[in-house]
Amino acid sequence: MPDETSPQHTDAAVRLGTESVGKLLLRFSIPAITGMMVNALYNVVDRIFVGRGVNEVALGGLSLVLPLMTISMAFAMLFGVGSANMISIRLGQGRRAEAENALNHCFWLLAGAGAILMAAGLIFLEPILSLLGAQEGSGALVYARNYYRIILYGQIFFLVGFGFSHCTRAQGFPAVTMIGMIIGAGLNMILDPIFIFIFHWGVEGAAWATIISQFCSALWILSFNTGKRAVLKLRLSFIRPSRSIITAIMSFGSAQFLLQFVMSAVQLCYNYSMGIYGAAALGVDNGGDIALSGMNIVGSVSMMILMPIFGINQGAQPILGYNYGAKKFNRVIRAYLGAVSAATLICTLGFILVEGFPRFLVRLFAPEGSPSLLTLTPWAMRVVMLFLPLVGFQIISANVFVVTGRPKISIILSMLRQCIVLIPCMLLFGRLWGLYGVIAAAPVADGFSVILTAVMIFLELKKLRAKSRVSGE
Repeated sequence: MPDETSPQHTDAAVRLGTESVGKLLLRFSIPAITGMMVNALYNVVDRIFVGRGVNEVALGGLSLVLPLMTISMAFAMLFGVGSANMISIRLGQGRRAEAENALNHCFWLLAGAGAILMAAGLIFLEPILSLLGAQEGSGALVYARNYYRIILYGQIFFLVGFGFSHCTRAQGFPAVTMIGMIIGAGLNMILDPIFIFIFHWGVEGAAWATIISQFCSALWILSFNTGKRAVLKLRLSFIRPSRSIITAIMSFGSAQFLLQFVMSAVQLCYNYSMGIYGAAALGVDNGGDIALSGMNIVGSVSMMILMPIFGINQGAQPILGYNYGAKKFNRVIRAYLGAVSAATLICTLGFILVEGFPRFLVRLFAPEGSPSLLTLTPWAMRVVMLFLPLVGFQIISANVFVVTGRPKISIILSMLRQCIVLIPCMLLFGRLWGLYGVIAAAPVADGFSVILTAVMIFLELKKLRAKSRVSGE
């Protein structure tokens, strides 16, 4: 077995500070983008098969439980992204022992959080479901209950698999993370039609397909991190918790955690607003359920467009973190500008697709959709994504402040778009213009957050350039 100073163990991390920034971005971002796209298919494929194999109201049921699934994602990112940020920076500083300690803490934090979420969800399932925003008599709520009860059994698999994949990428192995996600999502795509169309299990079949796939993905990630190829070794024996390490991990992951938690709150607000204003706006008795289904489709399309941006963000993170820790500030700037350029290009292409072919995208999910669904959803998709070409810049820029040691700024910038501006606009516009006002709140929040982020990142880049001159780069 080679020692830790051999090229097998050191090259993967060291090349973050020596290899061409453009090549690094491609090598890290392409697997991350692929992995994030594949990971998004967990939910999107469920929705496509549920919409086609059950009905459009069942789509609304999946929309109802989305805030709960986003909360699970928040904890996965709190410990997963937090540990990954700590690992990449400590490796850049040459502090390998601390990086490995963070890796081992990450596993137990993720497994513990998954067990707590599963137990709490199963014990308090009915009270939790009553808070999801469905109106009395909603048919979507029945589907939500049947789906989420099964999803809860896979919480540990999801948190460990998704959260730990960030740590694998931070060690310099983005392709391993990508393969794990492909295994999970590929299996999900195979099992979904079998369970829904052949076994006729409905939304329960979609849930079982998801958790079986998450288990296999988690198994792959863990097998790599306990094997010989990993830079840092995961030791599954129980460790003595360190308050300082846990605090550091949570600090590094707090921005992504709060962003996901806020997204859950926004999704809940959307659920309530669809239920309150849907019937009046669409003129049908089940207008609330149809509005829920429509926004589920909009959210699914948005997810597929933005997941590559999150992939670029994750691919750039080890490069930014390592070089900032190694005081190579000029490389930090080049990596940031490259990531923003790629994100903007993808968002612009997504904008063209949404604005040009919204009805086609809706029919992917609901080929036999009701007239109300086929009228509301294409319009909502175009409005919600009006400022999409600028969103990539905002997401990448907010992440820079985590790497430079100021996560609070990152939190504020991320929350501007997802909460601070969006939720008040939803409430105000909803009262003024009903369902259509709620939908119109999204581009207003996007525009405001992009302006403030542009000001903040301009000042941050100015500081990085000054540090680069001082260091003689």
